[in-house]
Formats: sequence, C-alpha cells, structure tokens
Amino acid sequence: MTEAIDLLIHARWTVPVEPAGTVLDNHSIAVRDGRIVATLPRSEALTRFRAARQVELAEHVLIPGLVNLHTHAAMSLMRGLADDLPLMRWLQDAIWPAEGRHVSPAFVRDGTLLAAAEMLRGGITTCSDMYFYPESAAAAFAEAGMRAVLGLVMLEFPTSYASDADDCLRKGLAARERWLGHPLISFSIAPHAPYTVSDTSFIRARALADELRLPLHVHIHETADEIHNALATDGQRPLARLARLGLLGENFIGVHAVQMDESDIELLSRYNCSIAHCPTSNMKLASGIAPVPRLLDAGLRVGLGTDGAASNNRLDLFQEMRHAALLAKVGTLDATAVPAHAALRMATLAGAQALGLDASIGSITPGKQADLCAIRLGDLESRPCFDPVSHLVYVAGREHVTHVWVNGESRVDKGVPLLHINDSELLRAVSVWQTKIVN
Repeated sequence: MTEAIDLLIHARWTVPVEPAGTVLDNHSIAVRDGRIVATLPRSEALTRFRAARQVELAEHVLIPGLVNLHTHAAMSLMRGLADDLPLMRWLQDAIWPAEGRHVSPAFVRDGTLLAAAEMLRGGITTCSDMYFYPESAAAAFAEAGMRAVLGLVMLEFPTSYASDADDCLRKGLAARERWLGHPLISFSIAPHAPYTVSDTSFIRARALADELRLPLHVHIHETADEIHNALATDGQRPLARLARLGLLGENFIGVHAVQMDESDIELLSRYNCSIAHCPTSNMKLASGIAPVPRLLDAGLRVGLGTDGAASNNRLDLFQEMRHAALLAKVGTLDATAVPAHAALRMATLAGAQALGLDASIGSITPGKQADLCAIRLGDLESRPCFDPVSHLVYVAGREHVTHVWVNGESRVDKGVPLLHINDSELLRAVSVWQTKIVN
C-alpha cells in the first residue's frame, strides 16, 4: 500500500548538503505536512508514495533553500542611494541622515516586502535581518511566506526608532512577545557594532541572549579604521573587548570579520563562534578580503550574507557564493580554497547552524522542513554540465531559479512568484518612497 503525501519532487540532480559532497542522480523528495519525509531513487518513490502533486525537474538541480545570514532588508528602499563611498562616509553622510528622515513602520514594512520578494525569487528561503521596527519586518516576512530571524537592534544614539539602546531593547522585546510561536518568525539580539554600543549594553545583550536562548548578531572588524580607532580609544581590538565582556560564545554571529589577525581568529575559534561573510559588500565598500580559508581551517562556521541592498546592491546569494569562492582563491593564491561544495554549504547549512536552526533547515534531510530551491541547468549558457555543484557556484545565477518552497508551500513555480504580494502595488509603494527620499 502506498503512503499519501502532499508533494513528490523528481529532480535530475539533488544536492542534500548532508552528507558533505553528495550529489544524487534522478532522486525524488517526498514532502508531507511541510516536512521532508524521504529522499530516494525515483523508481522507489513512485512505488512507495501517492502524491497530491508531483513536480518534474528533468534539467534541474534541487538544493536546500538558501540562508542569507546577514541583511538589512528594509534598506532595499535605499538601493543605489549612496554608492562608491567608504563605510563611515557612507553611514555618516548618507545612510544615517536618510534613515533619520524616513525610517518608520511603513518604511520598514514596504522595504522588507521588496526585499523578501527579491530574495524568494533568488532561492533564499531564510534570512537573518538586522533593522529597526522588527514588528513591521515580521509582518512583511510573514505576508511573503519567508522564514526570518529578526535582530533586536541596539544603538546608543537616538534614531527615528528609539532614544537609546535600552529603548531599542524594550521595543524589540515587545515585538518578539507578540510574534512568539509563529512558524516562520524568530529573533536574535543584535547590538549593532563595537563602535556604536557601550560595554553596559553589550553585557545586557549577552544576558538576554542567554536567558532567551537567542543568537547574538554583531558587526565586527569590518574595516581597518574600526580597528585603529578601537585601539586608540579602548587600548584593545574590538574582539578582545567583546571577549572581556563575555559576548563571545556558540551563539555569537560576527558579521564581516574582514580585518583579522591570528589573535582574533584564535578568540573566535576558542569560543566556537560563527561568521557571516559578506564578500560583495566588503568589496564594494573597499573593506578588504575576509580570511575565510583561515577561519574555516580554525573550525569556525562561516555562512554567507548579502548585507543590505544599500551596500551591495543585490540580495543575491548566487552572487555571494561565486564571490566567496573567487575571493578566497585570489586572496590566498590557492585555486583550491573554498571549492564549490564548500561555498554551497556556506550558503545553506552553515548559515542554518549559525542561527541554531540546523535541526529544521539547511539540508535535504528527512524530518527537516521542506525549504527547497530548484535551479534549471538546461539552457545554452549552462551546457554542458559535468558537475552540477560547480555550475551552481560558477555558472548559474538567480535567474535560473525556477521553483522555491518554504515549509513545503510553493513560493515560486516555474519561475512565477506565488507570493501574497502584488508586484504592481509593491512597485507603486517603492516609487512613492523614492520620491520622498530624493526630495
């Protein structure tokens, strides 16, 4: 007797990510109640299961949904606002003033909807966000049907969102309370950076993260100036300060980690931290090349992030995989650094592990949520295909994504988004915000 399931996906190739390096030919994925039931050869699947829906992916590779480990989703409304500037000029002269004038619950909702629509179309099913008004962001991600970990941002100085770090936390924790238990929405504690957060606030952030069992999401060691200024003001490197304050630990996600010496890497390794590597943003802001091969050799979990669209300017993890692999090679003069399978793992399972979600997502494993992405490799520009994983990193782009599922629910089908968002309405809202920002 056959088993009734909701969905049976037949793919030319399946890359489950676990076990590492595995590529399955002509396998099928069975999904029931939003979870993966089995991964098995197509012939066995057809005799074992009776599916309400079957999807044929004869020229495709099926992978876990991509995990964007660091972004500022609502900043999509500032895409291209202040390009070709170094980090602190970009922040102080352009971004922070624009945020002070325009950021509001409505801004965050519309900007997050725009970001979610872009990410889902590119195979990103989960993101770790850091921005103001997390309740508005949660509503937008839930409406889009996308999984999100929302950072409760902390800054010492007044913003349009809050008066100080304590006010940030008070508002953020209230938003978390209202969204507790939602199947797609969870939270992290997100003190912005060592140069914007005090010792007292960092200590409180660690206490809350421990109490609530949440990730700590912090920008670290992004630029050489950041290190220079920290040595001048604190007499120590930022990571050494964070270690002294008790911030480092298994739930710590350090974003960027570009300007690193051996003492920094040793600290991160000792405390079993994770890194969100944002190669495109690091290049665009001329921050430098993160020492990813050394971080991986030290046993650190390294996931991939897009950063915000204001500093990238795409929310595109296919681009990040390719840039991560190529930068690692040119930075070390070692063509074997960060091979394709490693880059794919960074974009999937490593990000899930950093967020503490790897029991649910990040690989195609029975029992996990059916967050999946299919990429077509049958076009002229992707033929011949000798190695589908190599093609994912060095050939394919988000334009080749044809199907996306979150919790087994279709979000993109044959290249057509199936979102609870009307493109025309969203574009009208974006146009209104563009007019406001430039005037």
